[in-house]
Amino acid sequence: MVEFPIRKIAMLVEEIFHEGGPAADQPRRRAAAMALVGNPFAGRYVAEVQGAMEDLKPLGLMLSDRLIDALGGDPSVIDGYGKGAIVGTAGELEHGALWHVPGGDAMRERLGEAKAIVPSAKKVGAFGARLDVPIGHINAAYVRSHFDAMEVGISDGPRPDEILFVLAMSCGPRIHNRMGGLEAKDIKAWDGLR
Repeated sequence: MVEFPIRKIAMLVEEIFHEGGPAADQPRRRAAAMALVGNPFAGRYVAEVQGAMEDLKPLGLMLSDRLIDALGGDPSVIDGYGKGAIVGTAGELEHGALWHVPGGDAMRERLGEAKAIVPSAKKVGAFGARLDVPIGHINAAYVRSHFDAMEVGISDGPRPDEILFVLAMSCGPRIHNRMGGLEAKDIKAWDGLR
């Protein structure tokens, strides 16, 4: 078992009322849960790291639960998600890729019938680095109204031997969305795309 000791957890919750146009009847809500953890692979090359994904599953579930609570506690109103990682400079990009399965699967498990791929971004970054975490609709990747990104970061991390793991969820389309395309109410294929 590989350990990723948690130094800090942070939440960012937003309510978006307008984007310069008229105020929406109901604000769009989105949130990010971030965990700043020690990187057990920092400072050295380790050939076999894939098994560590299993060790990160409890963190994915915990952050998913915190996001659902932050967005009101009802997973049925959450229709967007994304994930990301910022690896400190003593690590490598592949260490951020460890988050793909435990982060994505945790949100799918907690949200139920989520079919679409979980959009993702990762990078190696210095202290105070920021990341735009992409967000897409949970059931169909082609729902344009839900294409979004949420900028995240923590001012005192990641340190060189840390990783910032992030999950994001949203409720509703972008405020003032008007780019056309597939609408959430018209999802038909249930294949994660359309």
